Amino acid sequence: MDAQTLLDNLKPNERFVASNESALVYSGRINWENPTVPILSYPCSSIRFHLTGRECKLVVRNIHSFWDNYLGVVIGDKQYQIVMPNDEDALIDISSYLHENENEVMIYKRQDACHALVFYGMIVPNDAALHAPSLPPNRRIEVYGDSVSAGEVAEAEAYAGKQDPEHQGQWSDSYDSYAWMTARNLDAQIHDIAQGGIALLDGCGYFNAPNYIGMLSSYDKLNHNPALGKVTDWDFAKYRPHVVVIAIGQNDSHPVNIMADDYQSEASKAWRTGYAELIRRIRHQYPSATIILATTILNHDAAWDRAIDEVWVKMAATDRRLYHFLYSNNGTGTHGHIRTSEAERMSDELSTFIKSLGEEIWQEEVDNDSIS
Repeated sequence: MDAQTLLDNLKPNERFVASNESALVYSGRINWENPTVPILSYPCSSIRFHLTGRECKLVVRNIHSFWDNYLGVVIGDKQYQIVMPNDEDALIDISSYLHENENEVMIYKRQDACHALVFYGMIVPNDAALHAPSLPPNRRIEVYGDSVSAGEVAEAEAYAGKQDPEHQGQWSDSYDSYAWMTARNLDAQIHDIAQGGIALLDGCGYFNAPNYIGMLSSYDKLNHNPALGKVTDWDFAKYRPHVVVIAIGQNDSHPVNIMADDYQSEASKAWRTGYAELIRRIRHQYPSATIILATTILNHDAAWDRAIDEVWVKMAATDRRLYHFLYSNNGTGTHGHIRTSEAERMSDELSTFIKSLGEEIWQEEVDNDSIS
């Protein structure tokens, strides 16, 4: 059943709230090419609103690529997940999670671009009152990363420090990623440009096998997964972060661990050149932002952090807002993905480091700013 048929069958006591209703507050790198039908593909993308009453049905479409796909819902301080059907318009009923009085609601993208969420709007009773929530924080961060930054398998807490269990996406939750935790710690908005399996360069990593796509090719995309439709460019003027975290270097050892095998090989040098190019491109977009280079606590050879440090030392000579950050158990913390408790520790360390840089990093950019 398509969305229009669903809306044609509204009950007499129901009304449709369109996706562009002013009481809905959006966050994330969201596709608004159709101004009445937003598409959410990146993790941490969200829609917030306040609603009175115990009835609400979301009108959505799930564009499926892989895994099972789940919608994230937060009501007050409680989280829920709802599995979505693949490639069809559907009503997602969240009424059972609501209270009689005013509900503070957030629906959000739990997973990366293993799917995209098309949001048409929602159906509520005629007498339900809809209010805008508080405005997003003024502080803004952006994260470029892989599955760890996306919160993949984060909820499998019983496997902390261990290899991942078999799964189909049910334990992935961007809300429990170190990235979103850090944004909440800092009272900041977040754009989480994170994709499971992605490496820096095309031709390696795991994303979009066998035609692997890297971050250097997708950092500037609105949709970066060709399985979800046309690959399109992002307009960087729409979101200006104060702090950028680049957390790439984990999946780059596949299929060959070039940096560990031969640090001075031509392939290793090409990777370091590409990494510097990614920094230059992001710096070009955000002349005033604080840029933090990092990997994660997921086990990896220290040669990758050495490579990042080498690039940082050279570039920091002329870029005083560029930093290299290492966690206390960087690259040695776990054999599997980062669980919620581990993400909390990562977030605490990263948040502490960012706070140590001072309040001036949150100043708005000016036209004549210089990075030197």
